[in-house]
Amino acid sequence: MQTYGNPNPTYGWWAGNAGTVNRSGKFLAAHIAHTGLMAFWAGSFTLFELSRYDPSVPMGHQPLVALPHLATLGLGVGDGGAIVDTHPIVVTAVLHLVISMVYAAGGLMHSLLFNGDIGAMDVKWARKFDFKWDDPDKLTFILGHHLFLLGLGNVQFVEWAKYYGLYDSAEGVVRTVVPNLSLAMVWQRQFDFLSINSLEDVMGGHAFLALFLMVGGLWHIVTKQAGEYTTFKGKGILSAEAQLSWALAGVGWMAIVAAFWCATNTTIYPEVFFGEVLDLKFSISPYWVDTASLADGFNTSRCWLTNVHYYLGFFYIQGHLWHALRALGFDFKRVTNAIGNADNATITLN
Repeated sequence: MQTYGNPNPTYGWWAGNAGTVNRSGKFLAAHIAHTGLMAFWAGSFTLFELSRYDPSVPMGHQPLVALPHLATLGLGVGDGGAIVDTHPIVVTAVLHLVISMVYAAGGLMHSLLFNGDIGAMDVKWARKFDFKWDDPDKLTFILGHHLFLLGLGNVQFVEWAKYYGLYDSAEGVVRTVVPNLSLAMVWQRQFDFLSINSLEDVMGGHAFLALFLMVGGLWHIVTKQAGEYTTFKGKGILSAEAQLSWALAGVGWMAIVAAFWCATNTTIYPEVFFGEVLDLKFSISPYWVDTASLADGFNTSRCWLTNVHYYLGFFYIQGHLWHALRALGFDFKRVTNAIGNADNATITLN
């Protein structure tokens, strides 16, 4: 983190990230606890939405987010998209709650019981994942594991669609989907992915993504820094602040892409689950509005999901710029000092 030349900085209680900057064990604890929070939200909110779900009103016209996403996976829905069986939904929710408790326990153990640095732990296997921010060999080793596990997640999704099925908005049924493994299709969809209308193409893209992620992951696991470690390769720049800036950029970009996709695409976001497509408006900034009139002034799930994603993505990218500049050494105090000096100059002239 930016210390502005102070070798012994102190941070307030609210600066939680400061405690993980150079302590790999605490950094891992934060990651595990964060995963537990996400799992807890998914499980608890699914049960909350299920308790409020009204089968007499289209799902897309109700304030729901977890149920529509589970419905696209074919969980609990029948022909036409109505929920006909709550059992798989409840099982999924409870499973997430149980997993959240496991993650919470892991986060607490790494935070309170285990050593703050993974390199000082007694478990040899765990010490392999100790890292320093300016160690490219160890960072690429850890990155490789992340990429490989993300690839396995894609494999799981493809296999789910292949053997269990997804909801097909065109046919109004849950059906199995065999991925389209055409390289030409994957290349073409790089330029028109917002208008994609085939579940086979969607799963084909995920299959190729799984391959790229797993191959890239293995590459990063087995390779090390080649040649001299220069500034161009990250020397003197790799830091907790830099990693945070890249993470914010990635999440922000994905959120904005998701917003545009959600606003118009009815294959990935079926109308029966998310409501009708939206109109793009612009005042001070872009925003989306419903094309359908709902009772009591409600909005479709598609409307608020799109707008929330867009504006969260926008502010994530601003956070990326802030932390990227700090990682490069820019001192934002110079800005406030310059403003203060300008104000003092104005007062003196007056």
